[in-house]
Amino acid sequence: MGGIGGEAARVLVVDDDEVIRQLIAVNLRLEGFVVSTACDGEECLRLVHEVRPDLVTLDVVMPHLDGIGTAARLRADPRTSGLKILMISACAQDEDFSRARAVGVDGYLTKPFHPEQLIRLVRALSPGPLPADPLADLSTDPAPDA
Repeated sequence: MGGIGGEAARVLVVDDDEVIRQLIAVNLRLEGFVVSTACDGEECLRLVHEVRPDLVTLDVVMPHLDGIGTAARLRADPRTSGLKILMISACAQDEDFSRARAVGVDGYLTKPFHPEQLIRLVRALSPGPLPADPLADLSTDPAPDA
């Protein structure tokens, strides 16, 4: 998978809604992640071996192959079984969370979400080197006198 040798962590964003897909992608790119996108589960399964992401975000409700089915197929393939998976969906019932857990999803973010929530979860789940936090070096404390 990506994120080797100091590369930024790679994320494959999968959502059938172009606006949501681009919103997620832009926010991750602004934080330094390397982002690729797919519009449904079938495209995700085609791209995952080419892109070699560290993490995949999946919408639950998508045409052709939904997020749960995609996650199950990713887990069943030895080449992608260890891939981190974050569901990002408006489906927020206990049954939705249970189905996601049953196929081995690592995290679940409900729509609507704040971009900071997205970034925090992606950073927490990303196994590759994380991009530098652009705010980490900013301090409100004055420098000590030398």
